Amino acid sequence: MTPDADLIVPDPGRRGPGARLLAQDQRLFEAAAALHWPAAEHVLPRLSRAADHGVLWFTAAAAMTASGTPRARRAAARGLACLALASLTINTLGKRSVRRPRPALEPVPLVRRLERRPITTSFPSGRSASAAAFATGVALESPSWGAAVAPVAFSVAMSRVYTGVHFPSDVLAGAVLGAGAAFAVRALVPTRSGAAAPDRSSAEVPALPDGAGLVIVTNTAAGSTDAVRSLHAALPKAEVVACEPRRLKGELDKAAARARVLGVCGGDGTVNAAAEVALRHGLPLAVLPGGTLNHFAHDLGVDGVRDLGRALARGHAVRVDVGRFTSGTAQGVFLNACSLGVYPELVRERERWSHRIGGWPAGVLAALRVLRADQHPLEARIDGRTRPVWLLFAGNGTYHRRGLAPGRRGDLADGRLDVRVVHGGRRPALRLLAAAVAGPFSRSRVHSAVHPGRLTVTGLPPGTLLAHDGEVIDVDGEVTLDKLSEALTVYRPRRTRGRPR
Repeated sequence: MTPDADLIVPDPGRRGPGARLLAQDQRLFEAAAALHWPAAEHVLPRLSRAADHGVLWFTAAAAMTASGTPRARRAAARGLACLALASLTINTLGKRSVRRPRPALEPVPLVRRLERRPITTSFPSGRSASAAAFATGVALESPSWGAAVAPVAFSVAMSRVYTGVHFPSDVLAGAVLGAGAAFAVRALVPTRSGAAAPDRSSAEVPALPDGAGLVIVTNTAAGSTDAVRSLHAALPKAEVVACEPRRLKGELDKAAARARVLGVCGGDGTVNAAAEVALRHGLPLAVLPGGTLNHFAHDLGVDGVRDLGRALARGHAVRVDVGRFTSGTAQGVFLNACSLGVYPELVRERERWSHRIGGWPAGVLAALRVLRADQHPLEARIDGRTRPVWLLFAGNGTYHRRGLAPGRRGDLADGRLDVRVVHGGRRPALRLLAAAVAGPFSRSRVHSAVHPGRLTVTGLPPGTLLAHDGEVIDVDGEVTLDKLSEALTVYRPRRTRGRPR
């Protein structure tokens, strides 16, 4: 067989659906080749080459990540994940399923042709699949970034016909497969846009179109300077107070004394401190995520400055539940979760390393150190029965998990605690993993889950660690967990059918 044998078009005189489709493809291909597009003659071939090996899309993802917004980073990561799945599917199944030859190059002007023509089969177009997968994945996470990427992806797909390496139906099939890969990834790891709390508990709050009356306290240790600068640009009359962690509670109290709306920028621990102050002063709270995890802000539907700025300008807010714990004279609140067992030890270990190596690496290191340590489960009395416990987790609201995504709360005012217990025994890592995979509605020898409005744990030895929203304290004797129903008013963008409005 000669090197060009794979490029010969089958006899158009043959009959059958495949031959008729190829004949129609050939006519469309020749019509495209006959078009004179002076502006595209140098652009589209270069764009087609730039998409080789995903270089164009990796560059786009890097640019999106450099923009610094959480939504852009998620969109970039999702786009690359969709591209990877599309490429894997095309290279393992698509190219091997249909042995279709490439179109003949005679109708294509020399100036358009690629220096290196692909030698693989023509159907489907892998570059078109990658382009559609990346653009669709980005758009599912961030419509605005998707609108910016879509014209580039369309041009890459069209360049495959323009340069003579694919028939139109190859490009169309590749685009369909790429978009399908993006939706498959969404089924496994849902986007955040549809997971925010419903608006059934909406609250009346003042609209602050220019930020007048908002005093926002930012934790300088959270590295949130850029976020606060962006918010101040959007709401120029807002007052911004930057402080170190040791001065945080004092500055929050001072801010609450003169604010119409108390604002806070930082991680979950910082937001927890602000919530206590807002509750005490009866003020609505404006939350800007500025920490490592930002669980409460994300479950609320506030991913960054644009979301919060829109909510403040339009006066949109909801009432949310607040979890509460009591142990002797110690009392506090939690917006996300409260826990006993190995998790507080993990949090404390993570805090030891986070300022040296960063939040995520510190979390991984802490998990490895805690789970490999020679330790014993916590002995506690729950529901009148004493049992060994590796972990007791109490979420402020029910956590749901779809696909491979971490648990998220769809309702922040459901009046329930999401209590999960991992029972004691050997190999705590395996038990914790089994409980995580099983999900919330399960009961076995290893783990169990219930959804009460109140829980009392007794028999705790002195020095027992309790974590609440990333902060750790010592408790002993008895701990009572309950809920303050719809006690806190928080700004958030109103959503229609799962999208911010």
